[in-house]
Amino acid sequence: MRDTRESRLLLVLLIAIAFALITVDIRGGEDSPVDGARRGAATVFGPIEDGVSTAVDPVGNAIQAVKDSGDRHDRVTQLERDNAELKAKLGSDDRNRSRGAQLDKMLKTAGAGQYGIKGAEVIAIGAAQGFSWTVTIDAGANDGIKRDMTVLNGDGLVGRVTTVGPGTATVLLANDPDFTVGTRMESTDELGFASGQGDRPLRVELLNGKAKIKKGDRLVTFGSQADKPFVPGVPVGLVSRVDPSGGDLTRTIYVTPFVSFSKLDIVGVVVQAPRKDPRDEVLPAKPKPTPTPTVTVTVTPSANAPADGLQQEQ
Repeated sequence: MRDTRESRLLLVLLIAIAFALITVDIRGGEDSPVDGARRGAATVFGPIEDGVSTAVDPVGNAIQAVKDSGDRHDRVTQLERDNAELKAKLGSDDRNRSRGAQLDKMLKTAGAGQYGIKGAEVIAIGAAQGFSWTVTIDAGANDGIKRDMTVLNGDGLVGRVTTVGPGTATVLLANDPDFTVGTRMESTDELGFASGQGDRPLRVELLNGKAKIKKGDRLVTFGSQADKPFVPGVPVGLVSRVDPSGGDLTRTIYVTPFVSFSKLDIVGVVVQAPRKDPRDEVLPAKPKPTPTPTVTVTVTPSANAPADGLQQEQ
């Protein structure tokens, strides 16, 4: 249509009519006079709108889903990463707490016996140097470690140093069949020699064949000349079985070690012996027996009962 004065007047008129209809529709509310026309238009154009919406919406939804999927994937990945870091931190904290507890217990043991120790960590377990029960520690000659030094932890006797390198050393464990240590019974002072038996209890030959020993008695190291390879007073274990005395010159008992040789981690090498024998000072205090409660029942005779306790016939 050509741009003439009449066409411009027509356009202005149509706009004015449109505004008038909108005003009438708004003021009329649900009773609007143009409501019928609007419903008719909706009837005609509704299906077309619906078709266009049905055709367009999946595309829009797919695009949005892809965007949301990417965001969700990023969030899940971040959460998984945070979770892994948290688990690693918790594991590390548990490990550090365990090692801290071991170190604290070992220092208390060393303090009780007045042992000068060099702390070390077990870094390998194996048949080093041809021994069947050995561990390698991360301390050696550079740390003042020498052959035939006593090795302990917070529980008691671990073994003795057999081979020393610049930065590492090999420790023969007390449960090795080639291991022998002099022992002394707590309180009674009965002497003997303990030998390793692998994963079985230590075998101890007491020098006194008539020694009175019972299950649960405890032993410590007797000590060696010049404190090598063993310093005195280190807890060894407790008696788990006593062979019957057959009148022999010696008596055999079996001792469960205080140390768990399959769980070694933090150990201490005794680089300075105590000034005097600590005797039984390093042994932990014995648990006090729990008293067994006793109940006393007192029978009170009834007031109506006869004096002789027999029921009279009616």
